[in-house]
Amino acid sequence: MKVLYLTNIPSPYRVNFFNELGKLCDLTVLFEKETSDERDASWKKHRFENFRGITLNGISTGVDTAFSLKAIKNIKENNYDVIICGGISSITAILTICYMKKKHIDYYIEADGATPKNGKGFKEKLKSYLITGAKGYFSSSKSCDEYFIAYGALKNQIHRYPFTSLYDSDILERPLLESEKVSLRKELQLTEEKIIVSVGRFSYLNGYGKGYDTLLKVAEKLPNTVGFYIIGDEPTEEFLLWKKEKSLTNVHFLPFKEKKALFKYYQAADMSVLLTRGEAWGLVVNESMANGTPVITTDVCVAGLELIENGKNGYIVKVDDAADTVKIIKMLLNDDKLLSDISDNALKTIENYTIEKMAKKHIEIINN
Repeated sequence: MKVLYLTNIPSPYRVNFFNELGKLCDLTVLFEKETSDERDASWKKHRFENFRGITLNGISTGVDTAFSLKAIKNIKENNYDVIICGGISSITAILTICYMKKKHIDYYIEADGATPKNGKGFKEKLKSYLITGAKGYFSSSKSCDEYFIAYGALKNQIHRYPFTSLYDSDILERPLLESEKVSLRKELQLTEEKIIVSVGRFSYLNGYGKGYDTLLKVAEKLPNTVGFYIIGDEPTEEFLLWKKEKSLTNVHFLPFKEKKALFKYYQAADMSVLLTRGEAWGLVVNESMANGTPVITTDVCVAGLELIENGKNGYIVKVDDAADTVKIIKMLLNDDKLLSDISDNALKTIENYTIEKMAKKHIEIINN
């Protein structure tokens, strides 16, 4: 089966998915750009092993999009059985879908995460035009379902798939024992009695997008024996000054970590906290659960809403609610049995969210 997938950039987790999907079909992927302008060189460390990856090298129109007519040319010159558009927001995607509509070529639309707007204005009408009439829709969540339906998709054409960046082998068989955590903390030089990690980029709205201002308010309310390790890119001067003025010696800013190193921090931690103000998905929730790390996130994090059963395998708090977050953290840190149960349940939940299962589900959807 010849499959074409159109997307913007070869992000690492997407390339991993394409390599897995390419084992199950004859896959070609068209990338609008070589990489995102916001990402470092690590995003170029990928190999197209089981699929043909073609970079269109068009005219840049954004940090991760470009204008090119080569996608249309590729479709004209090849006879694909299935065409999937991984988004509808770029000029290239819009023109390609318009071409396929005109030529009555079937196509699917896929979304990792999306929410409908008010339905007014030219952009909203354009979305409806592009989405209505697709052969099917790959959706990662309830909010994605609602997005597609709001713009004209039929409910029976929407198909769920497990969105993830994890391989089967990334998921722990069991949570770490306390002795194993102690050893790992020594290796990582984590000195506090209790450890909380938060993973995300300060470049996302200068730290406010990930809710790091709320997280520092939380840190102010907890003793210095609780260490907060914020892992991502460089913090802004504002947050460095905040830490200094409030004498938050238990708050540590760490640079980006590759997956293997990052997972050690998850495993060493008592919990992870993602106080985001908006997340199309939130793959760090998947990562936390895969390492048996209880996660607290907000009610605007799609991954949290989709994966977490409050109080069973994690916790959902209202966005910007530092007080409730402090309350839950204190409760968890004082209840080893609850922490252990949440860790076990998190691992059971996330075992269905792997790249291998994601690829198989795509083939299953296409074949049906």
